[in-house]
Amino acid sequence: MTNPGGTQIDPQLVARLSGEFAALGQHLRGVSEDLTRLRVQLEVPARPASPTVAAPPQQHVPYVPMPPVPVPPVPMPTIHPAQPAFAQPAYQVGHAPQVPPRPAPVAQPRREPWWQRDDLVSRVLAAAGAAVTLIGVVMLLVLAAQAGFFGPVARVVSGAVLSAALVTAGVRVYDRSGGRVGAIALTVTGLAGGFLSAAAATTYYGWLPPLLGLVLAAAIAATGMLLATRWESQPLAALVTTAIAILAPVLTGGVTVTLLAFLVVLQIAGAYPQLGRDWPYLHVARTLPAVVAMLVVLADAAWSGIGLWPDGFRPAVALLLAAAATVAVVGAGSAVLVVRRNADDVTSSAMLATSSLPLLFTGTVLTRWVEVAVLVATAVGLVTLLVAVPDLPRHTRVAASAVAALAALQASVVGTPGDTLPLTLLVLALGLVAISHRTGSRIAFTVATGFGLLGGPMFLSIASPEALTDPDATSTSLVVIVAGTLVAGAAVAFLLTARTLGLLTADNTAAATIIAGVVAGYAVTATVVTAGVAALGPATGFVAGHTVATLLWMALATAVLRWGLTHPEHARLALAAGLTLTGAALAKLFLFDLATLDGGYRVLAFLGVGLLLLAVGTRYARAFASGGRGGSAPA
Repeated sequence: MTNPGGTQIDPQLVARLSGEFAALGQHLRGVSEDLTRLRVQLEVPARPASPTVAAPPQQHVPYVPMPPVPVPPVPMPTIHPAQPAFAQPAYQVGHAPQVPPRPAPVAQPRREPWWQRDDLVSRVLAAAGAAVTLIGVVMLLVLAAQAGFFGPVARVVSGAVLSAALVTAGVRVYDRSGGRVGAIALTVTGLAGGFLSAAAATTYYGWLPPLLGLVLAAAIAATGMLLATRWESQPLAALVTTAIAILAPVLTGGVTVTLLAFLVVLQIAGAYPQLGRDWPYLHVARTLPAVVAMLVVLADAAWSGIGLWPDGFRPAVALLLAAAATVAVVGAGSAVLVVRRNADDVTSSAMLATSSLPLLFTGTVLTRWVEVAVLVATAVGLVTLLVAVPDLPRHTRVAASAVAALAALQASVVGTPGDTLPLTLLVLALGLVAISHRTGSRIAFTVATGFGLLGGPMFLSIASPEALTDPDATSTSLVVIVAGTLVAGAAVAFLLTARTLGLLTADNTAAATIIAGVVAGYAVTATVVTAGVAALGPATGFVAGHTVATLLWMALATAVLRWGLTHPEHARLALAAGLTLTGAALAKLFLFDLATLDGGYRVLAFLGVGLLLLAVGTRYARAFASGGRGGSAPA
């Protein structure tokens, strides 16, 4: 204790207070550890109680203050008035250490047996039941008739009643818990059975006219599509379509015109659910049956000729052509509607191309010019579609362009005689190159390249290198003259368009220029020599033609080089092309003309080439001189 009037502090009081604070800190640390353990226990998920004996509860130990510790008296310094009455204590009450919570153990998911995954057993059993039931319906309609069981009316009516009962049961089961799989299986079986009953009444027994049978089949298919749309079930729509397509030929006795009509109706009915949904499996299921059936009919026609249908060949051909056109139009229209909403649906683009295939193979049942008309109409229709709907995704444009190119190629081969076929192919190539240059379409450029690669070798077959070295082998046909002009123009057009589209870089521009120059030079030579022989005869015309060809090579090289001087942005390309043509002209002059030409034609060739070389050399010298005085030299 302190004296009333003294300035000394009782050291025992200080020691007692210090001990009490130390005990209080230790107690708070214990409380903090208990709270941390409690929090960890609350975060761990509850587990089943273990069979072990629980530990006895911990006894609460009451807090007992520590007794004062005797401390010898310590002399205290005198406190000046400027200093505080009490100094800061030398100890601090520390906080309880933060114990990081232990992470809760992650419960490992228990692996389910394979027979419990995604209702696998129920799906397998439902599919097996649907297949067996449909086979039973077919037996009821066909095999029972062959065996004489029941009457025809009883067989068809019982099949229809069974089908209606299955559809009704499927609708009722769908609203129950877990009834989706069973409902789909029952509905698929019932709708397919109803479709088969309608087909039997129309084609097998002949009770219904074909038009009424088609209407009834369309109603059954539409019912299935409406239920699939209501239940948002792509499997229902796809399975109904597949089941009908597989089992219908059993009742029609093979692939007939009536079966094709049924399948076309099925394709049209399946287009409705796809308008607002991504159902690629349905797209495949409704397109392939009609396409495959028509291709089978066309192959059979090519193999056995007429007599495929009992009602006559020509009316059946008209129906087949109408069915093929309908499948193509429905396939293209539905594909465009789907990909405009979902640009990533590649299946629709594939089905667009697939649905157009029957039109490409109708030549087995059509005359020559009717086939050409159908092929041209197919190509024009697809090109019109691409122009009318410019926002189609790339894969759709590629598919439509590929089919249009095949149709155009086939029409060219069928409608053009062999000697004029290069003209047709080269005209198509030039037209597509012009479209590509104007629109920037690489797809059009690719198709043009294909036509050019086909037309070029065909041009060599009518203007071979032997014809350019032997006057007696040189052709006098106008086709060679026109085709050679087209080849030369196509070589230049392909080079310029490739640069416009960015397909050529600085590294491969020179090589492409050399190739284009060689192709153009050969085409010009063949054209001029053929024209000379046709105009002046084999002896004089051959020599005159080669003289003019050499001069044209050098004149074209001079024009290209001078053009490069006035267009610095294209100076590199012009220089490469000009020097290539110049080298080719000089090589021809010394390697061929010197030995082949005679008299005034040889003199004319050498004088012409020399004067053109002097002219272009002088022009380049002036350009470099003006560039040295501050002008612009060619790049």
